[in-house]
Parts: sequence; C-alpha cells; structure tokens
Amino acid sequence: MVRITEQLIRKRSEHNELIIGTLEELSLHQEDIECIEHIGSWCRELKILFLQSNLISRIENVHKLKKLEYLNLAVNNIERIENLEGLESLNKLDLTLNFVGELTSVETLRGNYNLRELYLTGNPCTDYVGYRDYVICALPQLESLDGVEITRTDRLKASKDFRANRARIVQLELKHRIDRDEQKVRVEESLREQEESVKDLDEEQRATQFWQQKSEHCPETRNMMAKYAKKGRERPEVGVGNGEKVPQRTLKLFAECGRPYSLNEAKIKFEFLDEDDRYELNLHIYKFLDTSCIEVDAQPNYIRATIKGKVFQLALKDEIKTDESTCKRSTTTGQMLIVMPKLNPQNVSFREPEVYSKVRRDAAAKTDLKGTVDYKNIIKQGGKSTEINEEEIPPLI
Repeated sequence: MVRITEQLIRKRSEHNELIIGTLEELSLHQEDIECIEHIGSWCRELKILFLQSNLISRIENVHKLKKLEYLNLAVNNIERIENLEGLESLNKLDLTLNFVGELTSVETLRGNYNLRELYLTGNPCTDYVGYRDYVICALPQLESLDGVEITRTDRLKASKDFRANRARIVQLELKHRIDRDEQKVRVEESLREQEESVKDLDEEQRATQFWQQKSEHCPETRNMMAKYAKKGRERPEVGVGNGEKVPQRTLKLFAECGRPYSLNEAKIKFEFLDEDDRYELNLHIYKFLDTSCIEVDAQPNYIRATIKGKVFQLALKDEIKTDESTCKRSTTTGQMLIVMPKLNPQNVSFREPEVYSKVRRDAAAKTDLKGTVDYKNIIKQGGKSTEINEEEIPPLI
C-alpha cells in the first residue's frame, strides 16, 4: 500500500520551492495510493487536487480543504460519494471511471452550493433509467453534467417526475448492491483458485498467466492489476528470446575514443551562440525548479548540466577557459546563462576587399556634386524655366 507522506508531497511541489503549507495545486496521480490522508492538515491552501489513476476506495479526510475548487478522483475504486460537505468552494468534481452504484449519494452534494460541474461518466449508476434527470433535479446548482450543459428545459422536464424517478433509482441501487455482493464472493473465489494454480510457478510466469486470463471489471481486479504492474516495473531486467537477460540501457556520455557526445536527456529548450571570443549557452530551465537541483560542469571541450539527474551535455568545437567561465541564473524567468571564453579566440576581419573600395571611389569621382543648387529652376516645362512665387512657398519649419 502506497501512503501519502510528506516526502511524496514535497516531491510533487517543486513549482512551489518544496513548500507545502502554501501549496495551491497538487498532483498525486498514478501513485497507487489507496487512502486519502494528511492532505487536509498539511495543504490547507489547496485549490486544485489531482488524485486520478490511483486505488482510492473511499473519499475521506478532505473536509479541511475550504479553498479547494477542483477535485479530480477519476479512475479509482470509489463506490459512494461522501464526506465532501465541508468543501464549500468546490466548483468541479470529476469521478469518471469509478464504481459509483449508489446514485442517491449525490444528494450529499446539495450543500456544496458552488458546485457547477460534475462528471460521473463510466460509473454503473449512469446506466440507470432516469439517471440524468434525477441528478439534475437533486443538484439544482449544477450547470453541467458529464460535460453536457444543463438547460432550463432539462430542469423543467426533470422536476415533473422526480419522486417517481427517485423511487425507481432506489430499486435499481438495491439490485446493484445485491449483484455487487455476489460479485465480491465470486471474484474472491476466483482469485483464490488462481493463486492456488500458480503457486509452483515463478514470478514471471505468474504475471504472464494473470494478464492472459479473463477477469471481471471491479475494484478487486483493478487492485490485482496494479499489483502485477508494480512488480513488472520493479523487475531490474527483462527477459528476451530463450530466457536470456538483457541489462537496462545505460547512458553513454563519451565515445570509445574519448570524444564527448552531445545529448539532451533533460528535454529542455536551449540557445547556443558561437562568438569570436566566447561561447554562450542559455538553458530554459523550469522557473520554479530549485537551483540546488542543478549541477554545471565546464570542461575544456564540453559543457554539462545535470538537472534533477537528467543530463544535458554539449560538445564544443574549440577549447574554453574553464576557470574564467561563468554561470548565472535569472530569478525572474529561471533561465541559466553559461558564458565560456575561448582559449584561442578567433580574430575575424570584416575589412572591405580592396576591389570594392576602388569601384566605389571611381563612381564617386564621376559624380560632381560641388557648387550651389539653383532650386528655382529645378523643374522646367517645355525647355523654359517656370517662375516661382516665393510668397506661396511654405516655411521649411
């Protein structure tokens, strides 16, 4: 079971300089978390909380998040909507692809007067007859259900047969609860038989047999899928062919001859400038990434920046002065500028070739611009000069 720890939250709060007390957005998706805990006490300023693609079976311990506006619990194991009454700022709730069968539990959201968007797509309750009409009437503050806008006509239609619709929903819930209890017994027995049949197999064969067999769509199966997927990720080597083992890929920074490779494992944008006397490298590092997570190493023929364990390395054509190289980072944009003076600067002459200078001098000699200009007779008509009335000429300034 994966627990929500302070270390995990700080790891996901790099954009806030690892400070969790003032954190406004937190993403803990795809962590195989089974229980919501500590978040309400440690991160009370949260406005957005992503918990999708986990193994959470119950909504709990979030009542202290008074400023939370968006809660995403999609792709979990939730079967009932509960414990959200304290989220007075909640505007959007996403429960897509869960196992909510108790549709009447949406009535607990009536006190969330700021709730405008609700997503229940992929839950068993969406198959109930009259599902949409019931939710629209039960939660009059909603403006959108499953991404579809709720119109005035929808509200009038839903309010007509609300009592009869709710009674039908209750009966469907009861039937779903019976089917769900039978499913639990059936799946438990199936998993027990499976464990018995593979007890003599190794871990890889067990995983292969599990992924090949058919299974029911339920929280128990989803937990088993997460278990086997985790074991597959933790396996240090992967098998190929006739049982042979291939080691994991290692990063190569240099060729066999010692020449440094140029690579961008960090996948960041950069700008490189080659001047006569220096190299300039501008790395577009993430704005809120702490500088302590960055290491820069300048060598005579290459420059390397390690960003959170990811390597950015650039091979240089000319040798540089490592002791005079500088590295500065902007506190506004987060970009890092590395200036590397060249060991042997190139003196490139931009003097104009003599042949072009001679042509220009000859052209100037043929044009005589000396003396005064007779501005009164610049324009001539029919070979005769035209008299100009100086009083009609406007002042120059």
